Amino acid sequence: MFPLQVASEATLPGGALVGIAVAAVAVLLFLIIKVRLHAFFSLIIVSLLTAIAAGVSAEDLLDVMLGPFGETLATVALLVGFGAVLGRLVETSGGATVLAESLIHRFGEKRAPLALSVASLLFGFPIFLDAGFIVFLPIIYTVARRLGGSLLLYALPSTGAFLTMHALVPPHPGPVAASGILGADVGLVLVVALLVGIPTWYVAGYHLGLWLAKRSPELGVPNLLGEPPKDNPNPPAFGTILLVLLLPLVLIFINTGLSTLDAAGVLSTGSLFWQILIFIGNTPIALLISTLLAMYLLVIRRKTGPLGGVLEDMVDDALAPVCSIILITGAGGMFGGVLTATGIGGAMTQGLDALGLPLILVGFLIAVIMRVAQGSATVAGITAAGLMAPAVTAAGTMGPVALACIVVAIVAGAITFSHVNDSGFWLVSRFLGMSTTLALKTWTVIATAIGFMAFGLVWIVYLFAS
Repeated sequence: MFPLQVASEATLPGGALVGIAVAAVAVLLFLIIKVRLHAFFSLIIVSLLTAIAAGVSAEDLLDVMLGPFGETLATVALLVGFGAVLGRLVETSGGATVLAESLIHRFGEKRAPLALSVASLLFGFPIFLDAGFIVFLPIIYTVARRLGGSLLLYALPSTGAFLTMHALVPPHPGPVAASGILGADVGLVLVVALLVGIPTWYVAGYHLGLWLAKRSPELGVPNLLGEPPKDNPNPPAFGTILLVLLLPLVLIFINTGLSTLDAAGVLSTGSLFWQILIFIGNTPIALLISTLLAMYLLVIRRKTGPLGGVLEDMVDDALAPVCSIILITGAGGMFGGVLTATGIGGAMTQGLDALGLPLILVGFLIAVIMRVAQGSATVAGITAAGLMAPAVTAAGTMGPVALACIVVAIVAGAITFSHVNDSGFWLVSRFLGMSTTLALKTWTVIATAIGFMAFGLVWIVYLFAS
């Protein structure tokens, strides 16, 4: 949670402060949707105007804005950066192909949609939805050509897995940013996200995707990518790919488990051995270790010639696309910090109390509204978390698991109702050769089902944790 380094005393009545918050969201949506100003600039402009309207002095203005911006970046930049590089290493090594082919061999051709969905679930842990889908698309095309049947039989279960991972699970930017803005432990968010995400994927991602595919018009494989890619002459082993993808999860789980046992008084972790395990299980360190291991196993060990600048180029290619996401995340933290420091948070909390709605439901609904209005799941999650941060702070003491549940509820709302203002909607529909109507009946339905099922499950966890 952001400390109020420069906490301006609220001089405006509560109704006026809530009005400022509503106006701020309206201006933000106007700038993003109508003016088509980049979300980074939109969030900064709205944060500045909100602080001025709420009466922050010129002397305190920069501190109110830059403090939360820096704190958010400190949490998010490493996680998103390491996750992007790890995904890029798996992608360029041919690991995605190895993963898919190995799982199809193990599951059998008749269960190829499930194999592709499981592969997408694993591959989607470190790599973002758009990039993961593009990388995985040649594999989906190849399997569809080889086994026959509608392309949607293989594509929709796969996209359902990518949607689930992108929406709920760190190190994806939405859950990471929301965790940083609300002050939640990323390791606990990961645990809760997987707890609700696995059944959500299986029901709303895989089974619903398969059901919709069987009831949709049959689609052939388009030639948008030309001929299927040639086999990598030196692919990594299946076990190697599993190792680099699952290692960060294992390390983070160890950290979370040991910290929980220590807090409960079951285990004393004061010795050097336990402290080392807890340290390497911190999410940034776990991802750093996994990324360095991937560099060695997937690039250095398998390179027959001189490395030259191969690794440097791979890292640059991975980091360049996520710089925008990192900056947007920092700006979202700035917006939440401004709402907190100006006293708007307390006024919003009083309004929520008057409505009698639980915080977890309010966070979900705000994220849904932001998603429908402006399209980006990441921006929706960041903005909703920023709006909820002061309310969560004002709500008083909250357990770490309950706070992690609120984060997951927010990002679940942010993935729902993908439609024509979402770039992912157009990316998937066009590469699969779907009409807009068919995409609304399939992709949009799957995304919405994932969001609502995840929210329903995490609310149950929240009730037990509260």
